[in-house]
Amino acid sequence: MTRSKITALAALAVVTLAAPAAAQHEGQHEGQQHEHAAALAIRDEMLGQFGNSSFKMDALSQAMPADLYDWAPQEGLMTVGVVYAHIARYNFMYLEENLGIPAPEGVDWQNLESLTDKDQIVAALKTSIDHVNAKVAALSEHDLNMTTPLYGREVSGWAVLVQLVAHMNEHVGQAVAYARMNDVTPPWSR
Repeated sequence: MTRSKITALAALAVVTLAAPAAAQHEGQHEGQQHEHAAALAIRDEMLGQFGNSSFKMDALSQAMPADLYDWAPQEGLMTVGVVYAHIARYNFMYLEENLGIPAPEGVDWQNLESLTDKDQIVAALKTSIDHVNAKVAALSEHDLNMTTPLYGREVSGWAVLVQLVAHMNEHVGQAVAYARMNDVTPPWSR
């Protein structure tokens, strides 16, 4: 075999062996892009779900008369006002405690459930909604995929968003029931 044939065969062997490695690297890159797109898609879906639910809570908090804010269906249950303040509290809490995003300066989210004035509660709920919308929209792939504690277990950051929406939706149902028990039709149902 001539030297040029040996060189050609060696070159062919290098190309043949390098092709799978290059394809593997390209596949890893595509996988990382897919992970990136998936995390951001989850974030955007959660923001959409949060938007639907927060719209309902905001509308219903305004529709409920102020004199019903201290009403509860029975002793020991949350009042109307506490339901809305509770949602605001947890909107701030999930971001601060689980994602490291502090509440806006001057917001004492830990004591929101002690508010009794309708205007203050409605304002706190709106502030929490605006805060979630702005801060969650800015979360990066890294933020969404980082590990964080949530109720005694380790989860990805995006799982906190799932919990935030699930929590709000639980209380949307409660708030609708409270409204209907008091002959208040939810504004989106009219």
